[in-house]
Amino acid sequence: MSSCLEEKQSRIFVTGPIIVGAGPSGLSVAACLSNQGVPSVILERTDCLASLWQKRTYDRLKLHLPKHFCELPLMKFPKNFPRYPSKQQFISYVESYAARFNIKPIFNQTVEKAEFDVASGLWTVKTKDGVYSSTWLVVATGENAEPVIPDIFGLKKFTGPVVHTSAYKSGSEFANRKVLVVGCGNSGMEVCLDLCRYSALPHMVVRNSVHVLPRDFFGLSSFGIAMTLLKWFPLKLVDNLLLLLAYFSLGNTDRLGLRRPKTGPIELKNVGGKTPVLDVGAISLIQSGHIRVTQAVKEITRKGAKFVDGQEMEFDSIILATGYKSNVPYWLKDNSFFTKEGMPKTPFPNGWKGENGLYTVGFTRRGLLGTAFDAVKIAEDITDQWMKMKGPLGSCNVCNSHIIHFHFNKS
Repeated sequence: MSSCLEEKQSRIFVTGPIIVGAGPSGLSVAACLSNQGVPSVILERTDCLASLWQKRTYDRLKLHLPKHFCELPLMKFPKNFPRYPSKQQFISYVESYAARFNIKPIFNQTVEKAEFDVASGLWTVKTKDGVYSSTWLVVATGENAEPVIPDIFGLKKFTGPVVHTSAYKSGSEFANRKVLVVGCGNSGMEVCLDLCRYSALPHMVVRNSVHVLPRDFFGLSSFGIAMTLLKWFPLKLVDNLLLLLAYFSLGNTDRLGLRRPKTGPIELKNVGGKTPVLDVGAISLIQSGHIRVTQAVKEITRKGAKFVDGQEMEFDSIILATGYKSNVPYWLKDNSFFTKEGMPKTPFPNGWKGENGLYTVGFTRRGLLGTAFDAVKIAEDITDQWMKMKGPLGSCNVCNSHIIHFHFNKS
């Protein structure tokens, strides 16, 4: 593909859609389009596929849901993969997926600006190397594009290491240290679990209420149980059944400092996008005292932290398990479809399509299952429009990517 890009001054017309992001979301759309004979061009800011998985995840990470709930469209996981594939197994699956559908993103292309030109009826996407134009733009950067760094008073004063989970790899770097882990979601729980493997003493900050469910119950996935029950029973009843299972499996988590929200886990996920924690061993370590639960932080000091309950403790390191956010507001010049937080204003399942050929994938707060749903819908919609066209406007003979290059002066 790079052999086709001529200079920084090249203008590139793409006859298929421009897809921003080469993670599972962007690859899913490209694969579904390819399956229908529709070309596309993927622009990726990093140098690899699925960069969040390859560059910003810890070593012990596994899929939280059984693999059949995490498959990308048109291709299943290998049969020899375990129920919960590891990080490396998922990356190999993604790479095989791209190879199968001959998807070749253009790497190291950070999108600086994308906007719709009313006069031409085209989307214009600017990177450092050129300007791409197309009838369609697919935003596939997802809801986890940038780390969220909380504004905790005094954080810059702390003299020890402060690491976001996007840069955390293994507890071996924190062996025998007293670590403050800010955040009690799936990442926070698993980081604490990993730290314990290396004789560290994690203190997990719990600022809000949280649902903790067993990942499995009697060999069955809690998520799978919920999906099956929802076919037959109302949501509130299923939520109550899940909470009953959680109580029998994990006990009363309120006593551990993990207060449950009043809204049930599935309802809370659907309404607010807050994912329940799927326990893979952290609760037992909290019960045994290997993981300590603390209240919210009032202030970070040079050597530790002061808490809202008046306690003050010293720590060797701080790990921020505070999640991610969308980066769409930084580059997409369209205020009508996205909120200021960079999420579609229209909720799932209708948030995949905007106006003027704009589409979004990976913003459902429903993981890879939501991604697959959106990708199929987007590909169907674009393919329908594609078939009504007389045919591609042109193709690059070198890479056969269906693009046309024009030159323009900087002036």
